[in-house]
Parts: sequence; structure tokens; C-alpha cells
Amino acid sequence: MATDSSFSAVFFSSAFAACFAEVCTIPLDTAKVRLQLQRKTPSLPAPLASATVGGGTLATILCIAREEGVAALWKGIIPGLHRQFLYGGLRIGLYEPVCTSPHSCPSFLLQFKGTSSQQQSKTSLSSLAGVIAIVVANPTDLVKVRLQADGKANTVKRNYSGALNAYATIIRQEGIGALWTGLGPNVARNAIINAAELASYDQFKQMFLKLPGFTDNIFTHLLAGLGAGFFAVCIGSPVDVVKSRMMGDSTYRSTLDCFAKTLKNDGPGAFYKGFIANFCRIGSWNVIMFLTLEQID
Repeated sequence: MATDSSFSAVFFSSAFAACFAEVCTIPLDTAKVRLQLQRKTPSLPAPLASATVGGGTLATILCIAREEGVAALWKGIIPGLHRQFLYGGLRIGLYEPVCTSPHSCPSFLLQFKGTSSQQQSKTSLSSLAGVIAIVVANPTDLVKVRLQADGKANTVKRNYSGALNAYATIIRQEGIGALWTGLGPNVARNAIINAAELASYDQFKQMFLKLPGFTDNIFTHLLAGLGAGFFAVCIGSPVDVVKSRMMGDSTYRSTLDCFAKTLKNDGPGAFYKGFIANFCRIGSWNVIMFLTLEQID
């Protein structure tokens, strides 16, 4: 990634890379959200139930395209771009300068470098950057999930006409604080995934560069991005499921309530619902984002 850049330069290049990756991978994200919101005892008509519940990533994508049109796979793209501009720009914009050019990084982050090992320092910094970024971007994530979840099979229809209408309707009907629904699991999810993606990308890249025949090229970046994505999904899926369910279903009282009801009603396997879609999404997202960022830098 960047070698010596200011916060603003890294922010905008990271935001651009993140937005480009979002456009390319959001159909997988839409499928992931639908899979994560599935219940074991769905109250759906038989044809829809057989086409969506229990199906895999490809079956879900095909069902959405057939029942709602191909454009439905890009539901939530506008708040998705809002999210990636803020979250994608901030998480790398805050992390990268402190690791490569401390004099250009916000000063309050420097204290987190401490005297720990390089890998511990990277993990702490990337987690902190992820937390700050998602607190700012949570409203965009909420709107994105609600638009993606609002399909034909839903029993509850919100019928937002678009992203701006969704922001306004949520504020009007639920209060401005509702924009931070699901913040707890979202912070946990993004702190975990951000630490896993950024720190492990650097580690995978360094590991590959030590192997014979590997150079700092596109193939190395691709492998490092896939490795970072797989690692992130393995440890981040449970909190990602809780986050999606809290944002998509307002009946949960708290993070603990959502976790307990999911475990009781759907079993521990529910926390890895949409795993393949999630890996395809995050893996390909990481590859596109990091490749784009490496080329910009």
C-alpha cells in the first residue's frame, strides 16, 4: 500500500478504490444479506420458500434476479457508495499513514503504536481505525441493509423509494438515533474484519514476497487480498450475521437478544449463514480494492 502519503491523499485514493470494489461486488453482498436474514421456519409461500430458503449463493442470486429483476441485485448501491466513501476512506486513511508515515497521521493515533511488536501494533491500529470509521458510517450501512432486505419474500415491507428517502423516513418515524441501530455488532464486526483484512493483507504480502519467484506485482496482491478476505470472513461471520439481522429486523431489543434468539431458534450454524457469499464478496472486494489501491499508489 502507500509508502509516504498524507491522510487526505490516502483517504481519497482508498475511498475511490472502495467504491469501485462496491459496484463490482454488491450483488454478492445482497445475496449474503438475504441468506443471513433467513429463518428456519419462514412464513413464505411455498414457491418462494423453496427458491430462497435453504438455497446457496447462486440459487439466491438467481431467485432475486428472476423474482425482482436483475437490477434488484444492486439494491442499496447508493448508500453502499456512501458507506464505502466514508468507511473505506477513513479506515485506510487512518491506518496507513501511521504505519508508513507517522508525521502525516492524526496525532491521537500515534499513542496506539506503543512498544508492542509490529504485528500487534498493526492489529491495534487497524481495529481502532475500523471502529472510528464505522461509527461515522453506520447510518449508511443501516440504509443499505434495509434496501437490500426489502424483497418480494419479505413479510415486512418498508417501501423506501431510495437512499435519501430511507434516511429521511427513518429519522421521521424512528428518530435520528435509529440511524445507529446495530452499532454494537457493527463496531465489533468492522473492528474484527478491518484488523483481519488490513493487518493480514500486509502479512500475507510480506510472506509471499519472501518466497522464491514472488515479486511486488498484481499476482502477489491478488493472493494477499484473497488470503485477507478468507481470514476476515472466518472470524467475522458471527457478528456480521447479528449485525445484518439487527439492521434488517427491528424486533430485536439488543445485540445479546439477537445473538440469543438466533442461537436458540436457528442453531450455531446460523452464524455462518451466507459464508460462501460472504467470502466471495469480501474476497473479491479485497482483491479489487487492494489491486486498485496498489495501482493508484
